[in-house]
Amino acid sequence: MPRILITGCSSGFGLATARLFLDRGWDVVATLRKPDPTLLPPSERLRMLQLDVTDAASIARAVEAAGPIDVLVNNAGFGVPSPIELTEPDMARALFETNTLGTLAVIQAVLPALRQRRAGVIVNVSSSTTLKPLPLVGLYRASKAAVNALTESLAEETRPFGVRVHLVIPGRAPETQFGNNAFPHLRGSEHPDYAPMIARVVAQMRDSTEPTTQTSDVTEAIWRAATDATSPFRIAAGADAVAWMAEAG
Repeated sequence: MPRILITGCSSGFGLATARLFLDRGWDVVATLRKPDPTLLPPSERLRMLQLDVTDAASIARAVEAAGPIDVLVNNAGFGVPSPIELTEPDMARALFETNTLGTLAVIQAVLPALRQRRAGVIVNVSSSTTLKPLPLVGLYRASKAAVNALTESLAEETRPFGVRVHLVIPGRAPETQFGNNAFPHLRGSEHPDYAPMIARVVAQMRDSTEPTTQTSDVTEAIWRAATDATSPFRIAAGADAVAWMAEAG
């Protein structure tokens, strides 16, 4: 059976992707910073490994323990909504270290074996926030836009080696931790100048009747990227992401 390694499996898209590939008969290496065996049903085809994408030694241990990988899904990441002016330098660095440099580090650990075998797939999970200017997610958006650029160049570099690379772009998913929980804890909500804008953005999100993204939209997009050699480089996941990608051209 093919084997997939997925980062960020503690919740959200990563956990749901691990479940989907297990249900469809794959060997799954689910990685997360703090392994919790209760998150997924026991299976001979499941390995749960500790992996912190900001820790090179952790990545190396997990990749070695995982064995040969056919598909890598870089899903680990986080976001903290905040006006750019009020984003602390440590938080800005943490966003890039996890979302961008963490993705890079895992790629660099897994790609040599794929290149040598002349086969494999890398799927990087980005965000629809990269498709249009949006307030309060500037640093998160920038970290994911860097992932987009990295992935575009990676696809060109690995094509001669038979390694496919895809970018999955999810829309807003209220059922995930970020989509559902982050905005009530916005930085700057008490700031006299930023508070009105923040309140307006939160209300617009709460009251919006526009389509959003379901977790299943994202897992199916990742499945398509992993299993369908004819799938496009960029795959929008969710009705809102599809619409935004069409607008962006």
